[in-house]
Amino acid sequence: MAASITSVFVYLVLRQFAEAMGHPWVPMFIMLAGVGLNAALNWVFIYGHLGVPALGLTGAGLSTLVSRALGAWVIFVWLRRDPAVRAAWPEKWFGNFSRKRFWEMLKIGLPASGMLLFEATAFAYSSVMIGWLGTVPLAAHQIAITSASLAFMFPLGLSIAAGIRVSRAVGAGELARRRPIAFGAMGLGVAITGVCGVGFWFGGGVIAGWFVQEGAVIALATRLLAVGALFQIVDGVQVIGAACLRGISDLKVPAVITFAAYWAVALPLGYTLGIRGGFGAVGVWVGIASGLALAAVFLAARFARLTRGS
Repeated sequence: MAASITSVFVYLVLRQFAEAMGHPWVPMFIMLAGVGLNAALNWVFIYGHLGVPALGLTGAGLSTLVSRALGAWVIFVWLRRDPAVRAAWPEKWFGNFSRKRFWEMLKIGLPASGMLLFEATAFAYSSVMIGWLGTVPLAAHQIAITSASLAFMFPLGLSIAAGIRVSRAVGAGELARRRPIAFGAMGLGVAITGVCGVGFWFGGGVIAGWFVQEGAVIALATRLLAVGALFQIVDGVQVIGAACLRGISDLKVPAVITFAAYWAVALPLGYTLGIRGGFGAVGVWVGIASGLALAAVFLAARFARLTRGS
């Protein structure tokens, strides 16, 4: 498990480095190739083909580890051989190590990682709570969350671009560009997630039918996708708002906001409605949607306040 987490971390760091150097397409193609390799290795390791014993879930983890580690290595080699990157390649990685600079980066990294931790664990624990309700709710939840996660990739990509552009504007002293960049990204995110939300609202049953044929699972997944349609917009706004706040190095207060939104509101409300209140998986999703809405409002408002007058 630790090795898998490490490989994923290195892979993401190298990909961000490549994108920052102005080469976003190459890591994307490498990533897509890694997905294909992961699928092929799943076929080999999970089900036992080509002389390999069937390893089940262990095989799934092994295939992910191999494909991610190989993807990180390929990106590393490509970066090392690229002329533009090689010119900036350090001769000694730790030759200019500064303890002061290290702690400065840690002060930025800890709250930023905390924001991601609070949101990720909120979704993870919501899956655990829905699992308490039985196999049908869990299956419906998996269908809905997979669909919502796919739609989330659009605002997530926008958030990465917006965060980089905002931080670059700050570094260049062009402070007047921060708000147009951030709110332009939020507006585009609202438009894209709005379209996805309409698709979830009116086509939830069709989408669920692509996954399974069981009527009970499809019916519940359709209801969950209806809730997902409502939180698509706020989910996009909150992830873009958080990235833009990172771009202006505002992290401690956003970390508190995300903690309150996900751990103090989303999870308790989801538990109260879904588990105690009898609303089931829909209640858990309403709790998560409420947390996302609060995060979106407060993160966007904070960015607007901090950049007012520029």
